[in-house]
Amino acid sequence: MTAAPESPSAGPRGGTPLAVVAAEVAQVLEQVRPPDLDEAAAFLGERGGRWFFTGQGRSGLVARMAAMRVGHLGRAVHAVGEATAPAVGPGDHLVALSASGRTPLTLHLAGVAVEQGADLLVVTADATSPLAALAHRRLLLPTAASTQFGGSLFEQCALLVLDAVALRLSGADPEVHAAMQARHANLQ
Repeated sequence: MTAAPESPSAGPRGGTPLAVVAAEVAQVLEQVRPPDLDEAAAFLGERGGRWFFTGQGRSGLVARMAAMRVGHLGRAVHAVGEATAPAVGPGDHLVALSASGRTPLTLHLAGVAVEQGADLLVVTADATSPLAALAHRRLLLPTAASTQFGGSLFEQCALLVLDAVALRLSGADPEVHAAMQARHANLQ
C-alpha cells in the first residue's frame, strides 16, 4: 500500500506553504537586532555622496529594489553593473547583499569600493564572513534554517527589512511620501 500524495496546499511542516513562509519570515524578523536596524537607518539616512547597491542572483534583485526605494527618498542611487553606474569614490556608499558573505563577485566589488574610500553596509546571514569583515556596518539576518529552496528566506527578509528602514527614514510622513511619489517612475 502506498501513501497518499501530499496535498498541494500542505507545506513541508504540515501547514500551508504560505503559512510556512510567513512563519519563517516572522521568526527571522523577530531576531533582527535593533542596533543593526539603527545602524542601517543611520547609514541610509546619511546625506551626500552617491548610493551603490549590489548582490548576485536574487540578492541582486533585492539590492535593485532597495536602490529604487532609496532613490525615492531622494538619494542619487546606482545599481552596480548597470551601464550608467559611475565610478565609486570617497564619500560614496555601497550596500552589498550576500547571505553567505562569500559570493566572489560581491566580495570583490565590496573590496574595490572600500579601497576607493566608500562606506560599506553589508546585509548578510553570516556575521563571520569575509564580506562582513570588510563592512563599516552590518545588518545580520539570521536565516540559517529554512525549508524553502536556496536563499529564499534571506532574500525575502532582506527586502522586508530594507523596506522597513526606508519606512523609518520617511517617517510615514505624508509630505515625504508625496515627494517620494513625485520621484516614482512614470515611464512604465
